[in-house]
Amino acid sequence: MATETDQSAPPLSRVIVMNQKLLEPLTVERVEIRRITIAAGHSTGLHIHNGPVFGTIESGSALYQIEGEEPTLLGPGDVFYEPQDVRIATFEPVGESDVVFFGFFPLGADQHAELIIPEA
Repeated sequence: MATETDQSAPPLSRVIVMNQKLLEPLTVERVEIRRITIAAGHSTGLHIHNGPVFGTIESGSALYQIEGEEPTLLGPGDVFYEPQDVRIATFEPVGESDVVFFGFFPLGADQHAELIIPEA
């Protein structure tokens, strides 16, 4: 016997949460996925990645800002994109909790994900 919940919920749902055009074409050999924790009260500070980074917040909240743009508050389930060779002004926990997120690093042959701290 089907319940009301069974009738109203589809067995499969696909929702696009981000469809991001890259700054330049990229040949991807592999994708490295990292689970990253930033402790409350700390920040990545100004940084640059040598390739694009996609992410989703697992827990906590973070203030995310690309240099020259308005900051964005991210919470659990939110997605973000850090373009290659673009200055990220900050990524930092908000409040008294750590922020935990998954970072997805598309990488070419023999490429390693790097976080570069530029001179101000």
